[in-house]
Amino acid sequence: MRKIVSGLFISLDGVIEAPHEWHFPYFNDEMGAAVTDQMQKSDTMLLGRVTYEEFAGYWPNQSEDEVEMAGYMNNTPKLVVSNSLTPADITWQNTTLITGNVAEQLAAIKEQPGKDISITGSATLVRSLIRDGLLDELQLLLHPVVVGRGKRLFIDDGMKAPLKLINERTHDNGVLHLTYAPDRR
Repeated sequence: MRKIVSGLFISLDGVIEAPHEWHFPYFNDEMGAAVTDQMQKSDTMLLGRVTYEEFAGYWPNQSEDEVEMAGYMNNTPKLVVSNSLTPADITWQNTTLITGNVAEQLAAIKEQPGKDISITGSATLVRSLIRDGLLDELQLLLHPVVVGRGKRLFIDDGMKAPLKLINERTHDNGVLHLTYAPDRR
């Protein structure tokens, strides 16, 4: 059975939005290896609408000669969860739109053969996957910075989700690499 794994850059105050504005001073070879490891363990990307639109506006215009990750981003199959996009809105190669009963469709996809399904960004999608019991791992690269504002991973919506720490590592730059799984007690 495939796993759905979310990998996020997050600040001490829970912000995941616009990491390009606060995370690069901490990015080093260790973090690059962590990101690469998650990419190598997956063969499918899962994206929410906002992340898809941001990525689809950038990555198709990049070549592997210019940007190292362009080949992975453009060639990897992508699943986009949205109830507002239409098939005509999906222009990025290797992309499939998932609408309707997302939980049922993703549960079926997890049963298919393959590697992990990775999520980058997409906080709303990550929260819904946790709520629906479909997220298998939440990998957080917790940066030692308070951002002060921005979209947070968890919001004040009353959702409770017991998680257990299954792996942790402290990088030389002070970033904590924390991996959580659902605690199904």
